[in-house]
Formats: sequence, C-alpha cells, structure tokens
Amino acid sequence: MIQYSHHVHGGGADFYAAVDRMGLEGMVSKREESSYRSGDTEAWVKTKCYEEVDFEVAGVQRTPGSAPLALMATRDAERRYVGSANIALTKAMRERLYAKVQEGKGSPPRGADKPDAEWIKPGLVGRVKTLKREDKLRHATLRAIREAKP
Repeated sequence: MIQYSHHVHGGGADFYAAVDRMGLEGMVSKREESSYRSGDTEAWVKTKCYEEVDFEVAGVQRTPGSAPLALMATRDAERRYVGSANIALTKAMRERLYAKVQEGKGSPPRGADKPDAEWIKPGLVGRVKTLKREDKLRHATLRAIREAKP
C-alpha cells in the first residue's frame, strides 16, 4: 500500500523520537530536492525503530550457500519459537555457540517447524536486535550470547 504523508521540515532526531513513541515501524527521510525513484538511492533513507531483547537460543540452522541463523524462543515456561536471527557474534562467541550445538541435542520449542535445524539444550541466552513491538522476530540479528542464570 502506498500512503502519502505530509512533509515535516526540521530536526530528524526529534521526529524519529516521535515516530518511536507512536509505535511506528520507522520513518523515511529524503533530500528536499529529490524526487521518488525506485531502487537504491542515497537521496532517500528508511530508519527503523529497533530494540534489543533477550531470548533463548534454541538452535541453529545451517543451509549450504546461506548464512547460518540462530533459532530463538521465549525464555518463559511456554518456550515458544519467535523466529530466526542472523548471527553477528565475535569469533569467541561463535565458537561457544557451535560448541553447544556439538554438546548434544535439545528439543525444538513450541511452534518451530524447522526439520533441518540443530536444536540445543536450554541454557543459552541470546541478545537480539529486532524491530520493536513485533510478536515474531523481524530484521533480527543475534549480537551476544551468555549462559542463563539458574
């Protein structure tokens, strides 16, 4: 859907803060003199509203020819699958994650339908950057991991 919006001249940081408070996904900024063109351009920029949230790292999906994905679940008793995140960890963190994969098999969280996934035992918490106010992960990146506290 295409929707026309009125322009707002002035401070982008203040406008972004208002967009975030209103619960919107983000905003589009453009140079005043630029006209719309499809495709990538430096004249138009979309800025999204993100947050960082802790989830359980439930598994990993490694598909030949694709970047590996971390499969994430809620950390409550329901242990519900919430989606996948691109893995953006330091080398040491990646090694810890893959060591967990090698340690043994865990069970998939509720709602996960990933037959080629490598599930790990609960106990690993991942810090995920994702779009705000979403039930499922969108544009998500796994940024850090740590052992869960008992």
